[in-house]
Amino acid sequence: MTQPLKKFKSGSIEAAVWSNERDVKDSNTKVEFKTVSLRKSWKDDKDVWRDATINLRRSDLIKAILVLEKAQEELFLGDG
Repeated sequence: MTQPLKKFKSGSIEAAVWSNERDVKDSNTKVEFKTVSLRKSWKDDKDVWRDATINLRRSDLIKAILVLEKAQEELFLGDG
């Protein structure tokens, strides 16, 4: 199994950076690109570990950060 280039963890949240390759269409070359997987783990009601993972490309990261910051602002600064 392929291993990530790097992992970052804070509590039950983990991000991993992956190296990927793709064949260039109509060419005999490959292009390398990196992605990030974001995972949250938790125990369910039956004490079984579960997790959910989303995979993000470089252009998705700033959008994810933006919407998470806005959600955080609402939680901490919103009405009630």
